Amino acid sequence: MIDVVLRGVHALIAVLRVVAGALLAASVLVNFANVIGRYFFGYSIYWAEEMMLFLMVGCVFLGNGVVAWSGRQIRMDVVVGKLPDKLRRGLDVFSDLVFIAATLTIMAWAWPVIVNLYEFDERSQSANIPIYIPQGLIPVGLAIMALLAAVRLVTGSGRAPTAGPAAPSGPVGPGH
Repeated sequence: MIDVVLRGVHALIAVLRVVAGALLAASVLVNFANVIGRYFFGYSIYWAEEMMLFLMVGCVFLGNGVVAWSGRQIRMDVVVGKLPDKLRRGLDVFSDLVFIAATLTIMAWAWPVIVNLYEFDERSQSANIPIYIPQGLIPVGLAIMALLAAVRLVTGSGRAPTAGPAAPSGPVGPGH
């Protein structure tokens, strides 16, 4: 059963990496097209800045799932890294539980806002994109982060070693 869950997680991680990379690449392409248009043709794309912002929101909040799986989110762990293994693991579990609770709380508060944006058909000023789409990526990304952190916590898989002199800096484990 755990193997099936872990295969699903690794597939989700692969999809998140591809989607986040595609959103980042699209943002760079929009920016490049805008620069070329502005400096070579005297025409700028009026919706480019807004579109790049929305693409970056998607890139960050969907890409954060990969970070949550590896446990590499920003945290103050200089002191924790120096603690004995048993105490450090206990603090890691506590940290994961607080992380999951915080993401679920923010998600719960954000969801009614997203529903209102949808119901009122709020749209962006320049690109005329329904605002609930980029704003909806925030709770979706948080839900993915909470799910992956919970699976990591339950299965004991995925976490990168605590930063230290011997800790590797690259991805950890098969399928990362």
